[in-house]
Amino acid sequence: MLTPDSSRFWPLASYEVGHAEPSYDKQFARDWLKANQHDDWTLPQDVVDKTIAIYLEGYEKLTGKKLD
Repeated sequence: MLTPDSSRFWPLASYEVGHAEPSYDKQFARDWLKANQHDDWTLPQDVVDKTIAIYLEGYEKLTGKKLD
């Protein structure tokens, strides 16, 4: 089983060669950490919630189902 951590998935509708694409993985959290470097690696709850939402959206796109 491929997961968003072992593979990269992008929305087809907005895909353009040569451009950075939004992806269904933890890149959102990585980008936040890179932009907010400090000694405490704790993510704020809104970043955690958005990362979860990204994973859920990817799951729903891949399976066609909502996660119960």
